[in-house]
Amino acid sequence: MTKSVFLDRDGALVEDVGYHHKLEDFKLIPNVVEGLRLLKTFKLIIVTNQSGIGRGFYKMEDFENFSNHLIQELKKHNIKIEKIYVCPHKPEDNCECRKPKAKLIKDAEKDFDIDLSKSFMIGDKRIDIEMGHNAGCKSILVLTGNGMKEKENSEANYVARDLLDAAKWILSEE
Repeated sequence: MTKSVFLDRDGALVEDVGYHHKLEDFKLIPNVVEGLRLLKTFKLIIVTNQSGIGRGFYKMEDFENFSNHLIQELKKHNIKIEKIYVCPHKPEDNCECRKPKAKLIKDAEKDFDIDLSKSFMIGDKRIDIEMGHNAGCKSILVLTGNGMKEKENSEANYVARDLLDAAKWILSEE
């Protein structure tokens, strides 16, 4: 079995501009590359809610183009994202894949033979933390994106300044 770091996309990896899908809005958050480089012994998997698709603000194709751009940018730094799992539904759809439910992580567990007890979830929202706990992972709240607003009631195993700080904490837990 392998270990993984599950990553929220908007607010944890890239600047969150709301319903993020345009390439001209693409901007990596500072220290993302440095943090991901430290996590090279983990499978890196993105899990993301994208209700803008379900709301009709953009299409799955727009999401895929943006995500592929992110993957290619990280690849330039020798960082491999194994896969992106997405929930395209609106919150009111009450689907099985929307965070904080654990379906996206559970799907990745099967696809990559992941040991969730040795894996981590990193995100900037309470639902990311809950998703990680619901899946049996340790969860880290990053203070980028919405993290500063979310930290008060966070039940994260660790609150990190950014992805680099989160990565250092993960390595200290090994």
